[in-house]
Amino acid sequence: MAWVLLVVAGLLEVGWSVGMKYSEGFTRPVPSVLTGAGIVASMVLLSYAARTLPIGTAYGVWVGIGAAGAAVLGMVVFGEPVTAARIFFVCLLLVAVVGLKATGSH
Repeated sequence: MAWVLLVVAGLLEVGWSVGMKYSEGFTRPVPSVLTGAGIVASMVLLSYAARTLPIGTAYGVWVGIGAAGAAVLGMVVFGEPVTAARIFFVCLLLVAVVGLKATGSH
């Protein structure tokens, strides 16, 4: 169950990081409130997952999902550059996330 919570927390991190773009520096009320709620929910779920998972693994996976997801959405939604190097490094992030899961104690 901790892994499920952690993956959901990571996906929420993707959501709130993209939400910051839409909040325009927290000047738009609705995107700002949704972003804030996403931040809180993501942190709460991370904290629940960290009760049973090693914190280094939990945090690393959470950050990895968030960073990879935000990078992919940046390229797909916001038209950020899609280069071989960027795709390689996003894949490297995903390999690190899988590696942390595979070597975790749970």
